[in-house]
Amino acid sequence: MGEWTTPSVEAVGLRKSFGAVAVLDGLTLRVARGTVHALLGPNGAGKTTTVRILSTLSAPDHGSARVDGLDVVRDRRRVRRLISLAGQHAALDDAQTGAENLTMMARLAGLSRPAARRRTADLLERFDLAAAAGRRVSTYSGGMRRRLDLAASLVGSPSVIFLDEPTTGLDPRGRQALWEVVAELAAGGVTVLLTTQYLEEADRLADRVAVLHAGRLAAEGTAEELKRRFGAHRLELTMRDDERFAAAARRLGSRVAHADAGRRELAVPIDGDAPQVRRLLDEVDPDRQGVERFHLRTATLDDVFLTLTGQAAPATAREVAGV
Repeated sequence: MGEWTTPSVEAVGLRKSFGAVAVLDGLTLRVARGTVHALLGPNGAGKTTTVRILSTLSAPDHGSARVDGLDVVRDRRRVRRLISLAGQHAALDDAQTGAENLTMMARLAGLSRPAARRRTADLLERFDLAAAAGRRVSTYSGGMRRRLDLAASLVGSPSVIFLDEPTTGLDPRGRQALWEVVAELAAGGVTVLLTTQYLEEADRLADRVAVLHAGRLAAEGTAEELKRRFGAHRLELTMRDDERFAAAARRLGSRVAHADAGRRELAVPIDGDAPQVRRLLDEVDPDRQGVERFHLRTATLDDVFLTLTGQAAPATAREVAGV
C-alpha cells in the first residue's frame, strides 16, 4: 500500500458537462502510489469521463487533477510520459503480428531497435503470448487481444496505468488471466486505476474502491469497509402470498432494504445476531403461516452497490460475482 500523504493520482472538485448533462459533479479522488484503486458504478456514473480527464484526453470544466504532482492540463505532455491507458477496445493493428505490434509501439516510445526487441520479448513472455508472437492479431482470441493491449500499454514502463473496464466481454478464463496481470503490476509498484462494473473484480483486485453515482463520489474505502458500512447482513424473506407480503412490508416499514412484490421477497439488514433473527421472524409472521422460506446472507459489494446507487448491479456483474 502506498502513502496517502503523497498520492500518485489526485482529482479535486472535478466537474464536466456535455451540453446540459452534468457527467461529473465535484468529484474528489486520491489514489495511493503502487495500489489498485477501483472506480465502481453503473453506466453513466462518470467512470470513463474521470479516466479521460486523468489520462489527459479531456479537460475538466472546473477542478484540477494531478498525476505524480503534475497538472494534467498544464503539464499534459509530461503526464503522458508517465502514464498509460488500456481501454475497452484494444488499439491494435490486426494485420500485424503480436510481436510487430509491440515492437512498433516500443519504437514509437523512443526505444532503439535492439531495446525494442528486448522489451517486446519480455512483454510477450510476461503476458503468456510468446507462442503466438508470430501470428497476426486477427487470429487472436478476445482474451489474447486484451492481454496484448495491456502489454502494449506497458511498453514505456509507466508509473500509472488506467484500465477502463479492461475485462468487458472476456470469458472467465481470460478475465482471471487479466486479474493476475493487474495484481503483478501493483506488486511491482505500478499504480492502477481500474474502472469496472464487475463486483468480484473490484472485490478481488482493489486495495480501495470508490463508488461513483451521478458524477459524485458516493463512498470510498476498502471492500470490507464498504460492506460493513453499507452492506450489513440481511435476512431475506419470501412470503406465501401477496396479502402476507403486504402485511410484512407494513410491519417492517423503513427497515426494508429491498422489496420485490412480484417475487414476494423482502430483505432486512441485521447484525447477524440469532435472537434478532428470531424476533424479526416472529414480528413479520406472528402466526407462523406467512413465511414460505428465509435465508441469511452476508454482505457483498452488490449490497453496497444497491444501497449507494439505488439500483442493482448490472446482470453481467452479478453473474460474474455469482450472486
